[in-house]
Amino acid sequence: MQGSAPATHAELRAEIERLTRQLQQKNSHGAHSALEHPKRPSGGKITMLLFVVAAVFLAAFFVGYIPHHQRELQITAEASMQNNALPDVTVVTAKNGSAMGELVLPGNIQAVTEAPILARAEGYVIHRYVDIGDRVTAGQLLAEVEAPDLDQQVKQSQAAVVQAQADLERASAALEQGKANESIAKVTATRWDNLVKRGAVSKQENDQYQAQYQAQAANVRALERAVDAAKGNISAMQANVERLSDMQGYLKVRAPFAGVVTLRNVDVGTLVNTGSTMLFRIAQTNLLRTYLNVPQASASDVHVGQMASLATPELPERKFSGAVTRTANALDPSSRTLLVEVQVPNPEGKLLPGMYVEVDLHLPRKDPPLLLPSDTLSVRPAGTMVAALDSSNAVHFQRVVVGRDFGSQIEILSGLSAGERVIANPNDSVQEGVKVHPVMLAGDGGGPKRSR
Repeated sequence: MQGSAPATHAELRAEIERLTRQLQQKNSHGAHSALEHPKRPSGGKITMLLFVVAAVFLAAFFVGYIPHHQRELQITAEASMQNNALPDVTVVTAKNGSAMGELVLPGNIQAVTEAPILARAEGYVIHRYVDIGDRVTAGQLLAEVEAPDLDQQVKQSQAAVVQAQADLERASAALEQGKANESIAKVTATRWDNLVKRGAVSKQENDQYQAQYQAQAANVRALERAVDAAKGNISAMQANVERLSDMQGYLKVRAPFAGVVTLRNVDVGTLVNTGSTMLFRIAQTNLLRTYLNVPQASASDVHVGQMASLATPELPERKFSGAVTRTANALDPSSRTLLVEVQVPNPEGKLLPGMYVEVDLHLPRKDPPLLLPSDTLSVRPAGTMVAALDSSNAVHFQRVVVGRDFGSQIEILSGLSAGERVIANPNDSVQEGVKVHPVMLAGDGGGPKRSR
C-alpha cells in the first residue's frame, strides 16, 4: 500500500494538469470566440469545474496520504511495543527425583562354581571324549590316561605286601619259640629258687638261672614288638597298594559336577604330569555371579536380598534380574568401596562367564534430591548458582549445592525448593532483578506453554 501511494499521487497530479490544460484551452477558445462573439461563461460551468477540481484533490488525499500516514503510525506502535516487551526465557520446574535411586556399576560375570581338572597320574592321553563348549554331567567320563609306570608301581607294592606278610610269619614263629624258651626258663628258675631256700644249691647258681629267665622274658617282649612292627609294615604296604589303585582310578578323568567345558589343554597322545597338567576347566553356568565395588556414599543402602538388574551391550533389549547374596561388611581402605556379590540365574545360558555387564542397584532413598537440567547451572565466583524466578517473574540468582551428575540432569542437594522455576541456559540478558517473560520448556509440564 505504501508503494502504490506515490504512483497514485502522480497520476492525480497528471490528471489535474490535464484538466487544467483543457480548461486553459477552453478559456483561450472562449476568449477567441469572445473576440469574435463576445460572451461570458455561465455560472453552472464554473461551478462544475470547481467541483471537479475539489473532487480530484479529495481523492488524492484519501487514496495517498491517509494510508501512508496510517502505515507510519503502525510502524511506530510496533517499534514502541518491541522496545517495551519483556525478554522471553525458557524455564523448568525443580522436581524431586525418584524414591528409588539408580546406581549403575560395572562388573564381570563369573561362574559360581568353576574348577580346573588336573591329572593325578603321569601318563599319556589315549582317549578324549569332550571339547570346549560341551555340557557335561557329574561323573561323566572326559578322558582316559594310560600310565604303565603306575601299573608297575601297583605290582611292586603288592609284592611288597606279600613280603611283609612273610616277615610277619617269621616274626610270629620267633615269638612262639621265644615264649617256649621263656616258659622253660621260668620253670627252671622256680625250681632253683626252691632249692636255694632248702639249702641244696648255692645262691650263685640260682641267680644264674633267674637271670636266664629274665633274658628270655625280655626276648619275648622284643619278639612281640617285632610282630607288631611286621603287622604295621603290612598295613603300610596295603595302604600304598590302595593309594596306587586309587591313582589308577584317576586314569579315567571324570567331571566333578555338571557344567560346561570352558577350556581344553590336551589331546590324544599328550604327556600329562601329576598335579601340573590342566586337562580341562569346567564351570557351572546355570547360576552366575558378579562382584561390584559400591562407593562409600551408597554402601549403607546395600543389603543382602536386595534386587538388582544386569544389562550387557550384546543384549541391549534384555534385562536380567539378580539379587545381592553377600557383602564384605567392610570398606576397602584403599578405594573406600564395599565389595558386593550379586548372583543372577541363567537358565537360558544367555550370559557367559567373563562377560562385561552393568549392574543397576535399585537403592531406596528417604529424601530424594531435586533434579534440574545441567544447563540451568551458572558457575560464578560466588559459587554454583541458578537463575530462579519469583512470583512476579523477576530473576534472582540463588547459590546451590550440587550432588551427582547424571549427564543431562544433576542433583541439587540444597539451595532450592521443589516447584521453584529456574531459567534454562541463561544468557547475558538474564540479570539480577530483571523481569522476564517465562516460557515452559517442552516436556516440563506438558509441552511448550507460556507461564503467566
